[in-house]
Amino acid sequence: MPKIIVYSTPTCPYCVTLKEYLKEKEVEFEAVDISEDSARADEMIEKSGQMGVPVVDIDGEIIIGFDREKINKSLNIID
Repeated sequence: MPKIIVYSTPTCPYCVTLKEYLKEKEVEFEAVDISEDSARADEMIEKSGQMGVPVVDIDGEIIIGFDREKINKSLNIID
């Protein structure tokens, strides 16, 4: 199982949808609320070069936004 980190905020509708999608697909992930943890927010920016959320880190592969196609490909999910 790959290590998955989802960087998000509670007010981001795409973040909520992404996390619901991963739960629906029974994919385990670490949810990081960057509005509550500035060190992890800095980590996300360093990894992705982005300040917007969601950002998904799948074993070091960075996916910006809720890009279902890239996420499915990276996790071998058939949708």
